Formats: sequence, structure tokens, C-alpha cells
Amino acid sequence: MPVEITWWGHATCTVVDSHIRVLTDPLFARRLAHLRRRRGALPPSGALRADVVLVSHLHADHLHVPSLARLAPGTRLLVPRGAPQAVPGLRRLAHLRLAEMAPGDELPVGDLVVRAVPARHDGRRLPLGPHRSPALGYVIEGQARTYFAGDTGLFDAMEEEVGPVDVALLPVGGWGPYLGEGHLDAGRAAQALARLAPRSAVPVHYGTYWPIGMDSVRPHEFHAPGDEFVRLAAKHAPGVAVHRLGHGESVRPEVAR
Repeated sequence: MPVEITWWGHATCTVVDSHIRVLTDPLFARRLAHLRRRRGALPPSGALRADVVLVSHLHADHLHVPSLARLAPGTRLLVPRGAPQAVPGLRRLAHLRLAEMAPGDELPVGDLVVRAVPARHDGRRLPLGPHRSPALGYVIEGQARTYFAGDTGLFDAMEEEVGPVDVALLPVGGWGPYLGEGHLDAGRAAQALARLAPRSAVPVHYGTYWPIGMDSVRPHEFHAPGDEFVRLAAKHAPGVAVHRLGHGESVRPEVAR
């Protein structure tokens, strides 16, 4: 079957490749601390169905324990190395098959191989705790090579560390009016696209959550990143097909045969 990608909002996507369902950074909540979901309905319960779940780093909008607790028994869960020590709630998820990953690690899942790659992002569980775990991206290798970047900034060895890919799921914004270090905005994501040169790209991590009471503070940072990425990608990487999905929409991108 063709590779299919569904964007549920924020960094949560389902990638179906070789009949294996991969779920990224599941966040199934209307509210998270000071953030509320402003756009897109919550994903349906069927979106929780996955063979393997990838967690990119320990921030609560990417490693959301209540969402992980809803996964079916036996689901494989890949997390950054050291995550169970830093996030005690993970150790209570005994119904999941947890594996810790570091850059360069590979894990076969059915006909897929999932490879952890570096990310340039603060990997701590904020705001508390001295523990550190690496922030990761993942490359899902099956009929296609799909790169899920998690949260990352640009870094010099990105092309070499990630390797050739067919599809890139790239963050293009965030959940607040200002992006800190270690993030991609639309412009930097377009530069990453030019470096990676995939056949297709899907912008993620924007236009979903926003701080309560800050609707009028730099609202373009909530509304504009997707369209801005499409515009800048056409300038910096004109050979890449960019699919700007709405919440809950899917695409079957063209991949090399």
C-alpha cells in the first residue's frame, strides 16, 4: 500500500508504511498546563491505534504521559535514553513495550526499521529535574524513508546525520509568540528542506496550541507558519512537493520506487 501520513495537530502524526502504523509524539489533550487547543478537533480514539510510538524528547507537549497511557497493551514505545529515570510516570506504563533510544540506534518493527537521529534541542524534562536525555529525530525506513524531526534547530551535519530521505515532517512554529533556541521557524525549516532535499514535506508543530490569555499577542506566530513555509520552501527548495495539511487530513506523498 502507498505510504500515508496524517497530521493530527502539533507534532502528532500517523505514518503508515508497509502496513505498520507509526504514531509520533502523541498529544491528545484539550489543555496542557497554560496551553489550550485552539484549532482542530481532538484526534478520534482510532488515532491512538499504532504498532510503534515515537517520542522525540521529554518536554510535556511531546512526552505526554496521559496520552501514552491510553495506548493499547503491547504497543511499542520508543523514548530517548534515560527518559524513564527523568519521567517517573513512564515507569508506570507497564502495559507498553518500552525501548530507550540514542542517536544511531535502530529497531526493526515488522518490515520497517526505525533509526534514531540527533536533534538540536533541549532534551530536559522542564521545568524540574537534573536528568538529561538526548532530543531525537527518527527516520522510518520502509517503502519510503520518512524523517520525523521532533523539535530541532538547524545543525551543520543535518544532511549526514539524517541521511537521504523521501519525506520530511518538519516543525515550522511552536506554541507561543516567541521561539527559543533549538527550534525551526518557517524560514529555518525551508533551509533544512533545501539541505535534506526530500521528494515531499509536511509542515507540523504549529497552529494547534497557544497560551491561555495570549490570543492577541503576535497572533501571526500561530496562524502564519504553515503558509509561510509553503512560500519559502518554493523559494529555497522548489523541487520538493510541500503538503500543508489541515488537522486530521492525510496525504499519500510520492516516494521513490
